[in-house]
Amino acid sequence: MSALELQNVSFAYEKSRKILDDISYSFEAGKLYAIVGRSGAGKTTLLSLLSGLTSPNAGKILVNGKDIQKQDRCEFRSRTVGIIFQSYNLLPHLTARENVELSMRASGKKITDFKGKSRALLASVGLDESLADRRILKLSGGEQQRVAIARALSFEPDFILADEPTGNLDLSTQDEIMAIFTRLAHEEGKCVILVSHSPDVARAVDVVYELAPMKKRRAS
Repeated sequence: MSALELQNVSFAYEKSRKILDDISYSFEAGKLYAIVGRSGAGKTTLLSLLSGLTSPNAGKILVNGKDIQKQDRCEFRSRTVGIIFQSYNLLPHLTARENVELSMRASGKKITDFKGKSRALLASVGLDESLADRRILKLSGGEQQRVAIARALSFEPDFILADEPTGNLDLSTQDEIMAIFTRLAHEEGKCVILVSHSPDVARAVDVVYELAPMKKRRAS
């Protein structure tokens, strides 16, 4: 059984503006996926559906065989799926460590040492203690991306979803970030799904799903 599955999923913001039509994809634990396509193809919309932020107009999204529409989606997002937004969505007045700790507390999971765990998570993505105690606005784009990854991992989710995670990074930092995602999938058994328009990202993953704009797709 797939860990995460879309069954004939369609979505439209308006009746005359269908974004996704009859999409069926499956995702397994321990693999790194990329959803690719040109601007307007519906990549970010699909990620929003997978994260439970948006509901499909038709079809089902199953997590371990259970329809997420029949679950508490707030709990799903705070315990089962870690989301890395394109703009990071970090709180700028807090330090890197405080951003990670806040996510831990919001999850409601029993954690005894918030400070120690947050530092360990930041270290696992390449940020030492001096950077962990630095405010977000004093970190580079690549460092902020690492904080966003650590925050997404803070409550030990089974799924990691990332929207254009390398879009604002230089090539060297992009390679380092992709190495982190690969480790999370292959060594820690996470299901990692990246939305990207980058050919480099597509070449680095295990499975690629390509979306085309609606006008390019054959009517079903």
